[in-house]
Amino acid sequence: MAEGRKTLIEVRNLKKYFQVGKGLTLKAVDDISFTINEGETLGLVGESGCGKSTTGRTIIRLYDATDGEVIFDGMNVHKLNKEELKQFTRKAQMIFQDPYASLNPRMTVTDIIGEGIDIHGLYTGEERQKRIYELLEIVGLNKEHASRFPHEFSGGQRQRIGIARALAIEPKFIVCDEPISALDVSIQAQVVNLLMELQQKLGLTYLFIAHDLSMVKHISDRIAVMYLGSIMELTTSDELYDKPLHPYTKALLSAVPIPDPEVERSRKRIILEGDVPSPINPPPGCKFQARCKLCRKICKEQTPELREVSPGHFVACHVI
Repeated sequence: MAEGRKTLIEVRNLKKYFQVGKGLTLKAVDDISFTINEGETLGLVGESGCGKSTTGRTIIRLYDATDGEVIFDGMNVHKLNKEELKQFTRKAQMIFQDPYASLNPRMTVTDIIGEGIDIHGLYTGEERQKRIYELLEIVGLNKEHASRFPHEFSGGQRQRIGIARALAIEPKFIVCDEPISALDVSIQAQVVNLLMELQQKLGLTYLFIAHDLSMVKHISDRIAVMYLGSIMELTTSDELYDKPLHPYTKALLSAVPIPDPEVERSRKRIILEGDVPSPINPPPGCKFQARCKLCRKICKEQTPELREVSPGHFVACHVI
């Protein structure tokens, strides 16, 4: 990450709670704060159900925030009126996890990609069709694909169509919500490399959500580790892998395979004991306390704040 980049997104004390029954509240995102700079990729990782996707959807206002602020280019996203929100959606888009479910099976590729162009009135007639052909070429498809329907494509091709749809209205920021998890392993690297090429070419900023830590390291400038709605650690990609500090981060990284068979055989895997607490009724203090071997009395009483322990390295832990 280059120094001196302008902050594009500032998330301040963001909360997203869901009412799931009489008097029951699921705390999907629970008081998180971070920034994303222009041209940067921030990776967001954690176990399934930790609140990663909800964070991404709340940032671009697919969900309304329960509390907190999302400041995008100086605007408070959750205070925008209808017309301002339309302008915001031109600048912020999303690539969805499931390329099978996220494309309308009754629409041709031209209609899928052209929908955003039409809503924002960017191009009409021949210019519109020319733009759609350009977008297909940018993502590695060709204009012969424009008249086809989603069921005629492979998973990797469908995700490329999803990427073209996100790019159609020329956004500055894209939330990539586990964009490779539904794809074959052989295709995953192709899609990640495409996203990196597009970032360089178009000056895009990404929030890259995933649970595959090796792929996140490949694409991200910085990585935030999330657990049960809270951020446990946040630092540069290299620093996180070389010097992980939070016990949860260490456990996650110990599960990432290493290509060298000798190193892989000799290293110790950290097995977390106990179950993930319910997000409906999380324990007081640190949410990771029940699975943490470093747990102290203070961990059960006070929620640790995300604090900077070395330049650019933030950890939410009382013991470290």
